[in-house]
Formats: sequence, structure tokens, C-alpha cells
Amino acid sequence: MAEKTKRLPMGIENFREMRIQQFYYIDKTGMIRDLLENIGKVNLFTRPRRFGKTLTMSMLKYFFEVGSDAALFDGLEISKERALCEEYMGKFPVISVSLKDVSGNSFDEAADMLRSVIGKEAARFQFLMQSDRLTEIEHKQYKALININDRGEYAMSDVLLSDSLSVLSHLLQKHYGKSTILLIDEYDVPLDKAYRSGYYDQMVEFIQKMFGKAFKTNDSLQFAVLTGCLRISKESIFTGLNNFKVYTVNDMLCKEYFGFTDKEIQELLSYYGFTEHYDAIREWYDGYQFGGQHIYCPWDVVNYCADLRSGNTKKPQNYWVNTSSNDIIRRFIDKADVSTRNEIELLINGGSIRKEIHQELTYRDLDSDIDNLWSLLFTTGYLTQDGEDDEGISELVIPNEEIRWIYVRQIRKWFKDETRKDIQKLENFCMAFLENNVTAIEEGFTSYLKKMISIRDTSVRKGKKENFYHGILLGLLGNMSSWKVKSNVESGDGYSDIIVEDEEQEIGIVIELKYAENAAFDNGCREAMRQIRERNYEEILIDDGMKTIYRYGIACYKKRCRVISE
Repeated sequence: MAEKTKRLPMGIENFREMRIQQFYYIDKTGMIRDLLENIGKVNLFTRPRRFGKTLTMSMLKYFFEVGSDAALFDGLEISKERALCEEYMGKFPVISVSLKDVSGNSFDEAADMLRSVIGKEAARFQFLMQSDRLTEIEHKQYKALININDRGEYAMSDVLLSDSLSVLSHLLQKHYGKSTILLIDEYDVPLDKAYRSGYYDQMVEFIQKMFGKAFKTNDSLQFAVLTGCLRISKESIFTGLNNFKVYTVNDMLCKEYFGFTDKEIQELLSYYGFTEHYDAIREWYDGYQFGGQHIYCPWDVVNYCADLRSGNTKKPQNYWVNTSSNDIIRRFIDKADVSTRNEIELLINGGSIRKEIHQELTYRDLDSDIDNLWSLLFTTGYLTQDGEDDEGISELVIPNEEIRWIYVRQIRKWFKDETRKDIQKLENFCMAFLENNVTAIEEGFTSYLKKMISIRDTSVRKGKKENFYHGILLGLLGNMSSWKVKSNVESGDGYSDIIVEDEEQEIGIVIELKYAENAAFDNGCREAMRQIRERNYEEILIDDGMKTIYRYGIACYKKRCRVISE
């Protein structure tokens, strides 16, 4: 009997569940060997979100924790390392917490969420209540860690909360006679949330105390592994740590263990019979560079393959945009001056820019300098590195079509909001079409084009370039609430670009846009007008009772246009 096809691990972040229920698993256990061979007392891996950090931390927990099931690793790469497995597998108490949900509108709300996260983890070790290796005072400490109030909430004091990781690791070390391994996933999320909500300084001070006690003065610590997006060292969170190692996206060690490599993608697609989608997946979800290794975003690939299996889609979709806020791009565009907007335009249209990347940022730094926002876009996955010179200057590019789509979406939203700020200018521009004022239309549209960050693609057919200008004009005219504005509507013997009806004045408008190759504006305008006439685009306006009809041919090139009318 043929082996049943394994399920895709949609949203599965628990290594044990992944293996027990036999989901398709791309073997990343070689990271355990590489980590142990280069281990520091505290080890930080910085990667963008959605690259498998949580599953990796779960894998580490099930490998090291006392009582772990060795069968979970049967047949995987780490099982070949017998000496390491004998020395480390199932030999240590492990504290594993994720801070990705620690947020709140105030510090007190965030602290309560932190109490819940650590309290639930402490409650895993109920055997400590009866441990004869703990003193009476230590038993009281443990009970305080898991104390629940009348509302069913974890209620440890602020002082104990800041001590909680070091206290729990000490209690486990006393019980087992073995030092404790500490795993903290998404360590920087509480700082991010605090920065956005206005209690950043309080959270920084608190995290400093908690991490200082957990990492610096903790004799019960074997080693710690943390993950996050940013390396926040200027805040002194990690100051004074001995043997502190940071592995960023530029480091060679463990470069292939977060995300999928090209070889792993080809094996995955072959297993499910989707090899014909390889090029599309590479275009949409590849492009990240970790230590010089090409990496695909695993979240996107798994979601797309799941949709292919269910028959929901054949074309790649944007899954990244549904998993977190993309406000960073909007904030970046809002802060950008003319020079920076030109750089954004260059990136969107397939080019690259050269920037110095600052890996050690604080959230307080982010809005102080536009260069820091470039670094944030890089560390969070909205840009990737395509080379670095001897002086440490990085060549940055947008990694793939999915991320480009997010930029385009945010830019269009920004442009829409910007145009609405000057309502009078917008109304004057639109009214010029009813007045048949060609000069005002040409000057107005050119003004908007100069302000807009162009989203062109020089490698695609002419029609797609025309769509860029079509979209801008359609958005501008759509602000006239009393007009009926239609796009690509069937009329006469074809489909006109834009049809407008002002029913009150019984005026109809037909607009055809052309991309003027090599700034051949006159040719473009004439071609547009010829198409309007030959295909009878005004027919729908006549049928709808429009008594006056204006026909406009508009030719565009870069940030200029020309308009003619009949």
C-alpha cells in the first residue's frame, strides 16, 4: 500500500505535535549540533517574523528537556550525532516561554500578561510542590510563582515577576541537580508594543532587571537561547553578559535553519506534485539572504501549497500581509523626503540602493533618523541584502513579489490619503474634465504624478505600465461622489479605460490612457483618440442619455503626461 501523503503543517509550532501526528517536516535538527559546537552562555538569533523561530525553539525544548522522547528525533539529522545525543538529549530542565503575545495599552496590562506567560510555564513543574530537595522557603517561592487570585489570574508580585526566571531556574536546578536551559522566543515584542503604546521606558527598565537576573547573576543557568527581530543592545538589556553571542541574518552559522532552502523547496514540491509551481514560488516567496544563503519564507510556502492542495487558488497569494501590521512601511513613507521617495521608487521598480545597516537599534532610535528606518525594514524582512562591500555598505533590494505588493498597497493608500488633504485642488482637477480644460487636466495630472511614488515595471509589457497611470487617475476621479466612474467597462466594440457620467449635468467622459514609449507623447495621444473613435467607446454614454460627451486621450511617460480632447 502506498504511503499516505503527509499533511502540511499549517500553523503548527509545536515540534512534538509535528512529529507525533506526522506532518510534513523539513529537518532542521542540524541546528542543535551547530549550536552546541559554538555555544555561548546567552545566544540570540535575530530573524524576521514568520521564519520558523517558534518551531525551532520548540525543537530545542523537546531535545534538551528531562524526560524528552528520543523517538521524536528518530531518522532526523541530529540522531546521527550519537555522542551529542548521549550527552545532551533529555538531560536538562528547560524553561521555555514566548513573549510574542505580551502587549497592552499600559505597562500594568503588559505586566499582567507577562505574569500569565511565566506563571503558566512555572505551573508545568507541579512536582516541585512535593520535591524533598527544596527547602521550605523555596517551596513558598514556587507557590508564589503559580499563585492565582480570585479572578483566576496569576498574581505574583512585581518584585517576584522580575526575579521569576532566575528563581524558577534555581528551583529546577535544585530539584534535578542539573543547570537549567532558558529559551525565550520573540524577546523584543514587549518592547515593540511598549514603544507603540507609550510606556517604553518602564518596559525597558523592567526587562533590564528581569534579564539581568536571569542571565548575568544566575548560577543555575546552563545556557540561554533567545529569538527576536532586533538586537536591542544600546538599552543595556544585554550589557555585562559574558560569552554573549548574536547570530544575525548576516552570520554564516545556522544560516539555513530559519526558513526553507531552494533544495528543500524542490523536495517539498516534488513530494506534493507541485513542481510546475516552482518558478512562481521562487518569484513570490524567495529572495531572502541569510548568511549568503538564499531562503524562502516558510509561512508563505506552506500556505500556498495548502491552497494548491485544496484547489482554492493556482496563483500565489500574499499571506504575509495577513499575519501582522505593515504600518512600518506607511510610517517610512510618511517620513520620507523627496530623495528617499526616489529610492523607494527605485526599489519597487526592481533596483537596489546602498545603505549602512545598523544592527544594534533601540525602538527609541527608529523615528529619530530615516537611516534607522532603512535598517528596520531590513531586519524585519521588508528588504534583504544583495551583497556588501568592504566598508560594510549593503546593497538592499525588495526580496520578492509578495513584499513588493505590500509596498505598492501601502503607497497607494498613502497617495489616496495625501490627495484628500487638499480637497480644493482635487475638485478643481476633476472639474477640469467637465469643463474640457485640457491645460488644467495636463497640469493637474502631472502635479499628482510628480508627488506619487511611481510603481512601474520596465520588464513587463506596455499594457501593464499603462495600468499604473490608469490606477492613479481612476483613484483621483473616484473621489467625486456625485459621479458614476467605471473602469474597463464594455462599451461599443471594446473595453474603455475609464467612463464617467455626471447625470446632473448630463455630461459623459471617455478616457483612454497610453504609455508613451520614449516620451512620444503626440503618438500616444493620437493612438488613444483613434481607439476611442474606432471602437465607439461613447456608445454606453449615449445609451445612458448623456447629451454632452468629451473624449480624452492621455499619454504618460515617467512623471509627465500630455492630454488631447475631442
